[in-house]
Amino acid sequence: MPIYTLTVISSSTIIWLGLGITLCLIELFIPTAFVALMMGISALIVAFLSVGILGKLWLQVAVWLLLSIIFTGLCRRLLAKKRSKSKIADTVFAETLTEIPVGKTGRVLYEGNSWQARCFDEHLAIAPHQRVYVVGREGTTLIVMPEYSSVR
Repeated sequence: MPIYTLTVISSSTIIWLGLGITLCLIELFIPTAFVALMMGISALIVAFLSVGILGKLWLQVAVWLLLSIIFTGLCRRLLAKKRSKSKIADTVFAETLTEIPVGKTGRVLYEGNSWQARCFDEHLAIAPHQRVYVVGREGTTLIVMPEYSSVR
């Protein structure tokens, strides 16, 4: 004869299930950079834990907040874009403050500020006080080309 056990599901478990499902569905319709999804998954975990382990409401809320913070932080870290190179949309001008030696960096005046810069052509040196085109940026270093470059 089979023995069936009846597990009593409390009202807080149903509330956590509803909250978890709602937050997961919100992520489908309103993109929140996975914050709502992570909070929903945390609520679903708390719903399953509230059946037997977590009895007190304050403990359930504390576990939900902790899981939400951990999951959101992990999600941000895993999905973060690596910022290595950025491009400048329009070709703009700058003026060299110092010489930019072959394959090395120098200083340019760009939008009123002094920037570290290097030449796009690694075999070309640029004299000081010369007008240059800013063609890109790598971190805080501008990539420049002289206004009039001679072809060798």
